Amino acid sequence: MDDIVRQAMAKWPNVPHCYGWLGLDDRGNWYMRDDRVQAAGPFPQAKGSLLRHEKLVDFIHRNYGRDDAGRWYFQNGPQRVYVELQATPWIWRLAADGSVASHTGQSARVRQCLVDETGRVYLETDLGFGLVHTQDMVQASDAVDSGRWLPLEVRAADLPGRFGYVTSPAALPPA
Repeated sequence: MDDIVRQAMAKWPNVPHCYGWLGLDDRGNWYMRDDRVQAAGPFPQAKGSLLRHEKLVDFIHRNYGRDDAGRWYFQNGPQRVYVELQATPWIWRLAADGSVASHTGQSARVRQCLVDETGRVYLETDLGFGLVHTQDMVQASDAVDSGRWLPLEVRAADLPGRFGYVTSPAALPPA
């Protein structure tokens, strides 16, 4: 977390949390969801505006975290902005050399590979649980074919409970 964020939290400790305004899609893209978009429906059916400003996206990445209830958020100064997840809290990118990195750019070590009923591939890592990016399925199949990963079959609906994350903090009572 950025020092400036910690300082803002200390200076203004009672800023209310924000729900529904930020979404993370299944390709690791961030979306800003204003009142109009939120009124149009839940994420990802109504995504909002794709965030393209590199410095803003980097700031979100550095200040992305999880609370004790499994809700993921972006700490924006003193305000916690809870994230609507299309799939999982992490989106994994795979490199040809076998390395794994999150959508935030953090390196991760694979602990377990899972595949759901639709063929989507997930990884449990030292950082947490997430979905493999669709563009990296060749690298994922190479890891399985070579025996580096032995995928376990799972039901997609069971994943949030099993791995302790909430896909829609906005649908829950406020913290």
